[in-house]
Amino acid sequence: MIEYQSLLSIALAAAERACQEILTVYNSGDFQAEVKGDNSPLTIADKRAHSVIASILESTNLPVLSEEGKTVPYEERNDWEYFWMVDPLDGTKEFLKRNGEFTVNIALIHSGRPVLGVVAVPVTGDVYYASDEGAFLRRGRTEKKLSHRGRIDLQQAGLRVVASRSHLNEDTQQFINSLQRPSLVSSGSSLKFMLLAEGSADVYPRFAPTMEWDTAAAHAIVNAVGLKVIRQGSQEELVYNKMDLLNPGFVVC
Repeated sequence: MIEYQSLLSIALAAAERACQEILTVYNSGDFQAEVKGDNSPLTIADKRAHSVIASILESTNLPVLSEEGKTVPYEERNDWEYFWMVDPLDGTKEFLKRNGEFTVNIALIHSGRPVLGVVAVPVTGDVYYASDEGAFLRRGRTEKKLSHRGRIDLQQAGLRVVASRSHLNEDTQQFINSLQRPSLVSSGSSLKFMLLAEGSADVYPRFAPTMEWDTAAAHAIVNAVGLKVIRQGSQEELVYNKMDLLNPGFVVC
């Protein structure tokens, strides 16, 4: 039987070690950046974070699917009941900009659903995490359980919308235009989800491409406070370990 709390402890340890590796590179200024096949950036920090996370998660005897790991054929991973989904450094562009808005994301997936998640912020030391016991935020020496979010009425005025002021695509702009006097808030990487988890924002429309490892850990955390990650044009939540690991558009609310 899977024991979530023991797995959570291991995931938290892996995230902490990854943060240490990332900060070592971040503070050195020697990023050794290169460009991957999809034109996204890759740094030595991504590689070092992946290596330490994979080595720590190995003790769980569960498979690991990581952005920076080897490609696993769908025919093989389709048989996985439980597995780890990892983004060792979510927000590499933010890392290169040195704005601090990047995270380490570790999720446990069970039958296509994220059931445990850790989102750690190397620069601030904040750690968000969730399992079957709820969602929590560790900030400095304090630790608190995140409050359950009430139902959001998209017709109410003044909703706080997570969106980029400089990179709004047409679908996102149309969504915002359908709201009454919204205000925009923004952040990088999985911190967009964490704005909702903490209660600092109300809705997050994302109609630009993301991969499953970009959202899985944060998805587990927002689910634990009562929020849903709904596929664009549907009433169903995102699912994981699809044949194509690209997410459809979605709305968190």
